[in-house]
Amino acid sequence: MAQVAELAGVSHQTVSRVLNDASLVKEETRLRVVAAIEELGYRRNFAARLLATNRSRRIGMVTAHLALYGPSMIALGVQEAGQDQGYDVSIIGLPEFSFEGLQRAVDRLSDQAVEAIVVAVPHKDAVEMTQSLQLSIPVVMVQGVTERQRLSAGIDQEAGAKLAVGHLLDLGHRRVAHVSGPADWIEARHREAGWRAAHEERGLLPGPELAGDWSSQSGHRAGLRIAQDPDVTAVFAGNDFMALGVLHALHAQGRRVPDDVSVVGFDDVPQAEFYWPALTTVAQDFSELGRRALSVALAAVRGDDDPEVALIEPTLLVRGSTAPRH
Repeated sequence: MAQVAELAGVSHQTVSRVLNDASLVKEETRLRVVAAIEELGYRRNFAARLLATNRSRRIGMVTAHLALYGPSMIALGVQEAGQDQGYDVSIIGLPEFSFEGLQRAVDRLSDQAVEAIVVAVPHKDAVEMTQSLQLSIPVVMVQGVTERQRLSAGIDQEAGAKLAVGHLLDLGHRRVAHVSGPADWIEARHREAGWRAAHEERGLLPGPELAGDWSSQSGHRAGLRIAQDPDVTAVFAGNDFMALGVLHALHAQGRRVPDDVSVVGFDDVPQAEFYWPALTTVAQDFSELGRRALSVALAAVRGDDDPEVALIEPTLLVRGSTAPRH
């Protein structure tokens, strides 16, 4: 850093301000420092910075099931938000969730001196298990959270399901089937609750519920059963991949979508608008979720009061897979 300062003709403190994106440096001075950094090939020493400031500017993240769309997009949202705030994000993905796996992941992140940890694990015991670790740094939960939950940021899954099912009921459908996600996922439970609530608010009994596992294969199995029930004229699938399986099964059984059966998914995967027909679905703002999660984490690191962060409202995207009941 001293060599950079000498080459740029500035003080050591000015170089430090440029590296930390301080706003007090004139643009001309900043450009000279940046040019000197590039010429000398300077790289910051992580260990030295940690010793000098006691700040790693690193956030840890524990997640699971990164092969699935939702978890991978949440991880991307947190990582992008960290970069925007000048923080590195260390992500540890768990192939299967367990207390032992969570403990190992947290230990590894602690070894990296992370300032806070974001936990994006959708399982029903995740909050309780995380709290039992009694960590000395802030921990922010981002999946399966409830309104005004401390140290959390989330998307309102139940409200999203109510949007989807309410859309179908407003089209005149009266018996909406549901293909649900795994029973041990909190988000699957919240989406199921929204499906039921939409019916209850209109004084209706819901259609059949069929268990899925987020895969298109499980949606296809459910779709074959739904195709045999002439009373079912609409389906709410817990995610878009299961909705794809439902569409395929209905087509194979001669049930036309949306003429005979309307179908709604959840997530708005990039392929959803190219399904046939294009899929009506619920979109989640994962970028905003990442920004809110990081904001809550950094506020906790600073010692600020826990901000009351409302759940993010999802959006219904109406496409060609839904139509009024005939």
